[in-house]
Amino acid sequence: MGLLTFKLGGVHPNPHKETSSMPIEDMPVPGELAILLSQHIGVPCEPVVKKGDVVRAGQVVGEVRQGLGVSVHAPCAGKVVAIGQAGHPVKVSVPAVILDTRTRPEGASSDEVMAGECAQSHEDWRAMTREEMVSRIREAGVVGAGGAGFPTHVKLSPPSGMVITELLVNGAECEPYLTADHRVMVECAADVVEGIAMMMKILGISHAIVGIEDNKPDAVEAMRRAVDDAALDGGQIDVIALKTKYPQGSEKQLIYALTGRKVASGALPASVGVVVQNVSTVLAVAQAIETRQPMVRRVVTVSGSGIRRQGNFRIAVGTRLRDIIDFLGGTTPDVKKIIIGGPMMGFATSDLDTPVTKTTSGIVFLSSREVDRHQGSACIRCGRCLDACPMGLESMTVALYVEAGRGKETTPFGVMDCFECGSCAFVCPAHRPLVQLIRLAKQAVRSSGAGLRK
Repeated sequence: MGLLTFKLGGVHPNPHKETSSMPIEDMPVPGELAILLSQHIGVPCEPVVKKGDVVRAGQVVGEVRQGLGVSVHAPCAGKVVAIGQAGHPVKVSVPAVILDTRTRPEGASSDEVMAGECAQSHEDWRAMTREEMVSRIREAGVVGAGGAGFPTHVKLSPPSGMVITELLVNGAECEPYLTADHRVMVECAADVVEGIAMMMKILGISHAIVGIEDNKPDAVEAMRRAVDDAALDGGQIDVIALKTKYPQGSEKQLIYALTGRKVASGALPASVGVVVQNVSTVLAVAQAIETRQPMVRRVVTVSGSGIRRQGNFRIAVGTRLRDIIDFLGGTTPDVKKIIIGGPMMGFATSDLDTPVTKTTSGIVFLSSREVDRHQGSACIRCGRCLDACPMGLESMTVALYVEAGRGKETTPFGVMDCFECGSCAFVCPAHRPLVQLIRLAKQAVRSSGAGLRK
């Protein structure tokens, strides 16, 4: 029997995991941070500080007063110099709290909120109620660190009537160039396992499965060793090596690979009895519950031939790209593209003032030899995109409808089920911008009110 994986489609891009053996380093907090007030799915935060305020490390600077969302905090002490705008990898520009970290309250330091070490146990979470644990996660502003940014306390409170039987922990990290989760599992395995046990208690379940692609054998070993050493009080955590195939880490694909269950169109994972969490999210949960540490730092992979020094770095939320570039010695002369996230699902940016957010897993600097510079041409109807799509969608048909000005008519082709993994564009011999065309189709469907495929 081979390694577990999903059934439909998938591709095998060059992994470019050169940073996988590079230990996590702490990047010093720069002189100024731009803390975005929109870092999660839901309602953007409103500032609760004003220009001239001096804040402590970990202090709330923005909160959601009504609706879905979580607060944002100051990673370190400093003075609010502006409530302005800052670059966003998707929304172009959003409101932000600009914090001068060189001005601090008397006796404060940048280390008031943990400066980089893995979480250390300060309080016995086993003596806490589920409600208290969820409250601490919410107060810490924890969101999904894998990219979506869904508030974690909401995800750990499934809708009434949905029975959860398993927690699935996503350690696949299938995106090329990214190794942040890999290093978290290797270096902070005990804390991740502790966070899994906490989530199991919150969900009232006794079984969790950690899925890790088999190109990370040291992470598999570290997690299994941590499970063996943990006190699970009768619970069970299985660490499973998965076949290396993109997009193995996508939620629906991971659920199928680990459980064989299929999530219906438009349905939540809870509908098949599972909750899925990313390993970096699990670590943030452990820190929030045990030490009340807010989500103000995260591990980010910086890679690609366009940056002079690559690696995995623990970086303060709000740190601008230009400060990261300066810290790493600058870009190379042939850098051509900067991507926030991975090259398959990330977003290119030209704004070096764009800051790291809670969901920034990687920053990839691509050189001229790493960028596809082919011009797209007409569809040759080869069907490769259909073969590669893990959802079995007709991306070529959606694209043709958009080009004909009929994007709102693409619902029957499952356009709203597309999670924009980029597999179709990766295999397209005509180099067509299929993902961008699919995004246009989604916009047309939403604006027309056509909704999801029935």
